[in-house]
Amino acid sequence: MEELQQALRQALQEPIEMENEADFLRAAVMVPIVKTEEGWSLLFEVRAASLAWQPGEICFPGGKIDPEDASPADTAMREMCEELTLCKEQIELVGPLNYLVTQIGVIIYPHVGVVRDHATIRPSDAEVAEVFTVPLRFFLETEPLVSQMEMATQPLPGFPYEWLVDYPRDWKKRRTYPVYFYRYGERVIWGLTAKVIDIFLKQCRDRLVTLLSAS
Repeated sequence: MEELQQALRQALQEPIEMENEADFLRAAVMVPIVKTEEGWSLLFEVRAASLAWQPGEICFPGGKIDPEDASPADTAMREMCEELTLCKEQIELVGPLNYLVTQIGVIIYPHVGVVRDHATIRPSDAEVAEVFTVPLRFFLETEPLVSQMEMATQPLPGFPYEWLVDYPRDWKKRRTYPVYFYRYGERVIWGLTAKVIDIFLKQCRDRLVTLLSAS
């Protein structure tokens, strides 16, 4: 027994990694804060209609983490600069939020940044249809609508049904998970973007309330 334990201890000295990380798409987003006539606000993008993935939807600046990116923070900065035609010197990176492992196979690493002068923003026509802002007070004072989404799985051709007695051949329900929605005027901010807002508020609400109350 001692020999077995020693052998396993030696084998398990390597740093722990996520075994199935390749099964997930890793992305980083920036939660941009800007000063407007309405006070401190969050800045959002409307994705260009020409994009293949989620055209026309509301999101934060961000995208896939590339191998050459030094960190998720670098990804968030790079994507925001590309999408809004900014340089790094115009963005003050404040810090990371808790990361999110999503039900759709994406790991999101959100970061918070302050744009020094949002009047200098020039959205990239290739990726961004428009930008808009929502006062932080709105999110502090508004509870999101929370609905539910259901996930299911279905085996693909080649699945060895013959090895598994009575395994169902149709869609198999797995679990439900919450989906968040905010309505601001005619705009609906929902899905992963709304969930990132929820994470942001959970970590920063108390300090934001104190700050905004004093202003």
